[in-house]
Amino acid sequence: MSEKPGMVRPEIQELPRIKDRITFIYLEQCTLGRQDGAITATDEKGIIHIPAAAVSVLLLGPGTRITHRAMELIGDAGVSTVWVGEHGVRYYAHGRPLATRSNLLQKQAELVSNTRKHLEVARKMYQMRFPNEEVSHLTMQQLRGREGSRIKKAYKTASKRTGVKWDGREYSPDDFESGSKVNQALSAGNACLYGLAYAVIVSLGCAPGLGFVHVGHEGSFVYDIADLYKAEITIPIAFEIASEAPEDIGAAVRRRVRDVMVEKHILEQMIRDIQLLLLNDEEQADMQDSVYLWDNRYGAVANGINYAEEKEE
Repeated sequence: MSEKPGMVRPEIQELPRIKDRITFIYLEQCTLGRQDGAITATDEKGIIHIPAAAVSVLLLGPGTRITHRAMELIGDAGVSTVWVGEHGVRYYAHGRPLATRSNLLQKQAELVSNTRKHLEVARKMYQMRFPNEEVSHLTMQQLRGREGSRIKKAYKTASKRTGVKWDGREYSPDDFESGSKVNQALSAGNACLYGLAYAVIVSLGCAPGLGFVHVGHEGSFVYDIADLYKAEITIPIAFEIASEAPEDIGAAVRRRVRDVMVEKHILEQMIRDIQLLLLNDEEQADMQDSVYLWDNRYGAVANGINYAEEKEE
């Protein structure tokens, strides 16, 4: 069979690193195809071209159709794909991108499976929320209480600053319109945050389901990571957009979240935070090499070296 037309699959080294990519793109009511190295999105208004290797995650909303050729490109370029419901709120499924190494996955599995180490990582996550306080002596119950108070204060502060009334977090994944404007905005913003967290997690080779604060769900680690940034990103944005009362609140929130993520370098911060949570200093410095050879004495040795002249002991 002859070769199909199109670009040659890129080598891993040729693909942009996750931290250098666009955060996310949300699409709905269109057909996704492929033209060379670009994903095409076609609707009644025309065609737009999206450089596949420059995107972290595609959020595909209602009315999207995707061709086999487009998925082939998406897979080769290591783009995360998440199928979501109306306004990007309800999660349906995801496609896993190309991961180049397994050391973080192995470390994550080790930490989550050991009660003492699991607790240490969970404490680190709470410490990130309170950088100027010492919380190592607090129990998990006390830490959850402190976190609840922090988020409650973030809602109250945003409400006071924007004049938007806050009666609590109430929403239905099946009925976006049933929530208040600020709750709609929060749902849309959090969906974007979850999408980016998922893309970073799987691009680093980690497992979305192996969480430390959240457990028992296939997206537990996604929720763990996304929760680190809600008070900084989605809560203030949701109240700001709700106060502006745009016609399409979901679209307005997604644009604002995307801009703030770029401005605050959230994608790069997620990468640093995940590595900080899972690796010690020596392991973080060793992240440049992707593949090792297993050794029963040394654990791992360099790959790509001819050991023919190595002396046996």
